[in-house]
Formats: sequence, C-alpha cells, structure tokens
Amino acid sequence: MSNPTQIIDDFIVQTKTGLFCSYGNFYLDPKEPVVHAVISHAHGDHAVGGNQNVYCTEATSVFMQHRYKKFAAADFHIKTYKEKFVINGVELSFYPAGHILGSALVLMSYEGVDYLYTGDYKLEEDATCEPIEFVSADVLITETTFANPETEHPNAITEIEKLNEVKMNIMLGAYALGKSQRLISMINQYCPEKRILVHHSIMPFVKIYEQMGMQVGKYEVYDRKVMKNNQSGMIYIVPPMVFHSYIKAINVVRIFATGWKHLQSKNEVQLYISDHVDWKAILETIKNVAPQQVWTTHGSGTQLQSYFAPNLVVKLLN
Repeated sequence: MSNPTQIIDDFIVQTKTGLFCSYGNFYLDPKEPVVHAVISHAHGDHAVGGNQNVYCTEATSVFMQHRYKKFAAADFHIKTYKEKFVINGVELSFYPAGHILGSALVLMSYEGVDYLYTGDYKLEEDATCEPIEFVSADVLITETTFANPETEHPNAITEIEKLNEVKMNIMLGAYALGKSQRLISMINQYCPEKRILVHHSIMPFVKIYEQMGMQVGKYEVYDRKVMKNNQSGMIYIVPPMVFHSYIKAINVVRIFATGWKHLQSKNEVQLYISDHVDWKAILETIKNVAPQQVWTTHGSGTQLQSYFAPNLVVKLLN
C-alpha cells in the first residue's frame, strides 16, 4: 500500500459524458460515444454504442454487438480477467464483478497507486456469471445504488421459492440481460415444477449465455396457445416494457424481480432479487479492498460518508 499523499485527487472525475481519467485520456462506462471507452459490463446505462475503442471482456463485446449491431464500436479490444493492458500510460486489468456474465471490476494503476472501479457488482452467489473476485486498492470507486443502512436484500433463494406458493400462471418482469438468465437458472433449481416461457426479445441474450458456456436449464420460447391451454404452473418471463404495457393481463399473477421498493408496490407478490450490492455488501467490499479512500458514484454516497467519518475519506464523485 502506498503513502496516502500519492493519491491523485482528480484521477477520476465525473463529467456529463461520464467518469473521465484525464491521465490516461479514457472514460469508464461513458454515457455518449468517446475515443477510448473502458466498459465494465453490457447494461445499456453503462455501455453505449458508437465508441471508437472499447476495452472490455469478451461477453460484454458480444452483448454490445447484439444490441448495437454495426454501431457497437469501431474497435473492440477484448481482455481476459487479470490480463494487464495499458492506455496512454495507465495500466489496467479486469476482475470479475459478479453482476452479470462478463461484468468486470476495473483496476487502474498509475504512479504506484491502485484505483479500483466497481461498475455494478454483487456478492451473492449466481450460477450464471463469474463470482466476484476482490482485489486490494488504495482507492475504491464504488457504485452506491443501494448505499442505505435500511436497505438489506433478502436471501435470493428464499425469494425465488415464493413462486412455488403461486398456483396461477405468473407474468414475471425482469431485465433482458443478466436478471432473466439468473431467474431461469434459479427457477429450474428451486421451482422445478414450474414451466418457463421466455419472451422473444430475451431469447438472444439467453442464447449468448449458452454460447459462452453458461447453462441456464430448461425454458421454452413463449407461445400464446401454451399459456392459454395451461391455467397454472407457467412462468412467463418478460422485459420491463412488456410487463408495464400489460397492466390488465388477465389470469396471471404479476411479479417483478428487483431490489427497488417503488417497483414492487403494485404487485401481488414482492420478489426482491437484486443484482446490486446492499449496505452490508458495500461495507464487506470496503473491508476486503481495504482502501485509503472511497469515491462514490451511481446513487448517493452521503450515508457512507457519515458512517465512516472521520476514519476513512469518502468522496462523492456525482
């Protein structure tokens, strides 16, 4: 670990385009196209199309190519986990983030100081992606989507088992990439009596998971007749837009899988399955990374700031 005075205060700054490293002239998960984009994972709020050079894992590049087609990037620079590479004098490497398939923590080393950007990450077990690997760093740049002491995600297995209590057919809302594949896998494991139907727009992502060697288990492409002829035991997984447009869907119990309370309120069954860290998981991450400073982004870091004051510097980037 280096001397605290060596930490460069503006090594990463928040701009309207996203998190910028002027020392290496690259962006982390930029919101609009740039020349050098280091992309932690393929969710749309972290990976836009149109960048010149994209540095990411193989899975992230495949998801981006599916989503953005020929506008995915001018050049992909595919990196394996722990492989070291340099952008304009800054050394970088990726470590598994446990968020979705191919998601990465980004370790940046410059002038003897290590800065670790998390992107989105989770600590829970997930059979459909690489488990998180902690790495120590002088500065931890963490997302704080749920950085609130009152937020504690329940056990995902206990949550998914709730579906066994529902006899009627279920319309299950879930993000097409990451969440859907995790749910298919969990339902196969913990709700084996259920029959899974998948919305056509989610299918390409499921297929990519399988191509990349992740087996999610049994599922079928949605067929209206099948759902109509079977009044119970079916789970139809749909993306958020479809879920929200079928407000009046009849003969189904509507359930949405998310960690957000406001998205649970109108549903008959609450399914709190999140792919983000809650308060305790952030504290555990800080313990494992053992940084001298924590910089926060995506969400509010104010509660972390007051929790650690005056023993640990917590700086809000956003």
